[in-house]
Amino acid sequence: MKLDRIDIKILYELQKNGRITNVELAELVNLSPSPCLMRVKKLQAEGYIVGYSAQINIAKLGQTLTVFTEVTLKNHRQIDFARFLAAVEKIDSVVECHLVSGGYDYLLKFVTGGIVEYQTIMERLIDMDVGIDKYFSYVVLKSPIVKSHMPLTSLFPH
Repeated sequence: MKLDRIDIKILYELQKNGRITNVELAELVNLSPSPCLMRVKKLQAEGYIVGYSAQINIAKLGQTLTVFTEVTLKNHRQIDFARFLAAVEKIDSVVECHLVSGGYDYLLKFVTGGIVEYQTIMERLIDMDVGIDKYFSYVVLKSPIVKSHMPLTSLFPH
């Protein structure tokens, strides 16, 4: 399926507000409701839209700690990466994991109940011997900008 400008705009609007009505969405993308709904259904069927979820204001629920962690592995064989990832994906507190180029291998984002919980998780990971050579932790003090949507219309102008 080849996406056009309208498809990109539909995806852009849906990622900002997944609960928008079809009539409102159609108006925003300059379509009538029926063709708009057909496009949304096709985008879902083709796997461009993989789900809908609620964005939770976690600060209202209680105190949390966000930590970015740089991880360097001892060895760089495929099995070493696989073993590390298998351990990390079982940790609920890891909300992002990125294999990166540069001075270390992975950048992890943890959201925990506090520093003690984070330290316990890292100690457990080290004890599991999943190939970690070293790690550096960066505790987030404040997040003045956090966007939940991608700039699709500027990334993919048609």
